[in-house]
Amino acid sequence: MVGALIVLALAVAPPGTASTATPSSQDKGTRVSAWSPSMTTGGPSFENQTIRMVVHSSVAGSGARITLSNRYSPEPLDVGAVDVAVQASGGAAKPGTSRRITFGGARQVVIAAGDEAVSDAVPISVEAGQNLLISLYVPGTTGMSTWHSDAFDTTSIASGDHTGDESSAAFATITTSWYYLAGLDVLSSTAKGAVVAFGDSITDGYHSSTGTYTRWPDFLGRRLATEPGPQKLSVVDAGIGGNRVLTDVPNLWQGISALKRFRHDALGQPGVKDVILFEGINDIGNNAGPDGGPLTAQDLINGYRTLIDEAHAARVRVVGATLMPDKGNGYYTPTAEAIRQNVNDWIRTSDAFDGVIDFDQAMRDPADPSALNPAYDSGDHIHPNDAGMEAMSQAIDLRLLHH
Repeated sequence: MVGALIVLALAVAPPGTASTATPSSQDKGTRVSAWSPSMTTGGPSFENQTIRMVVHSSVAGSGARITLSNRYSPEPLDVGAVDVAVQASGGAAKPGTSRRITFGGARQVVIAAGDEAVSDAVPISVEAGQNLLISLYVPGTTGMSTWHSDAFDTTSIASGDHTGDESSAAFATITTSWYYLAGLDVLSSTAKGAVVAFGDSITDGYHSSTGTYTRWPDFLGRRLATEPGPQKLSVVDAGIGGNRVLTDVPNLWQGISALKRFRHDALGQPGVKDVILFEGINDIGNNAGPDGGPLTAQDLINGYRTLIDEAHAARVRVVGATLMPDKGNGYYTPTAEAIRQNVNDWIRTSDAFDGVIDFDQAMRDPADPSALNPAYDSGDHIHPNDAGMEAMSQAIDLRLLHH
């Protein structure tokens, strides 16, 4: 089922106030992706329920649109209603900020299996770092959902249609995943493009604190937003826990390979200018070479070259990031470490990338370079804690990115 659905074209900290945009503000600016988790298959089924999800925008803009994805579901998705509002706290909306979202002028939309739907522009203004609530009502039984399992944010679920509720009282069930909601894009008067952070669980934010936006791409977004002058770039987090460069993961919710999803999840983002490619440790740790064979450093390098070529064909720059140490984790073996070192040497010296971020150097233990710095270790010796996530963002030379 997944193979049949694979490559299709793709087509927010403190709460603030929503404001009705003027027609002129809707027409001016560059449309950029402000938030867009990568989706996978294997999510739960819903029936006559409203799903309220938090969207944390990385950039200010107006004329917001959302993307609903049914790419990895085996049957059509009937959407009864969708609303957007500014988050007050938790699942509660700030009074007076709720807006209806339409698709081709209609409140209801049916999205075919394997397809996506982009909404009409909504007359709402969004600030960088602002949280919106997207409430999605599904009247029927959905079957297996297209989702992003590890949101590290809070989703609220209610029985019946509660899309327009300002209160969260009806939302009795809490989860930490996103369902069907695959993107928010805005018209920005300052940003000229988007940076896509493409990777695995470290980019996805595994072990970062829920609802605090302390993934390294979140920190990067705040750095870009607080630079002198107007914000020039948004940041999109296209990480999936467990994801690999070369092969699909047996756990369906950990996604198809980077080779299969890169064109959609990275190059398909509105306004994409740069991709930070930081993936490969799951290939190494699982010794997952192509065609079921053992992995070599050259296999991974070949995969990177394919992704770089795809990006350059789309006139998108690719910044390569070195793979971080993992001694003490179950992935670590002398053979795996040798592959990691060889791959990192190639990333640093090949000039294949348009720039290099040396996460390995920034995050390793000075006393044992094969291990994470204990100050940055979440405890599993592979995923950084919140301080480590911030250190990763600080290791990025912002001059590497388009301005």
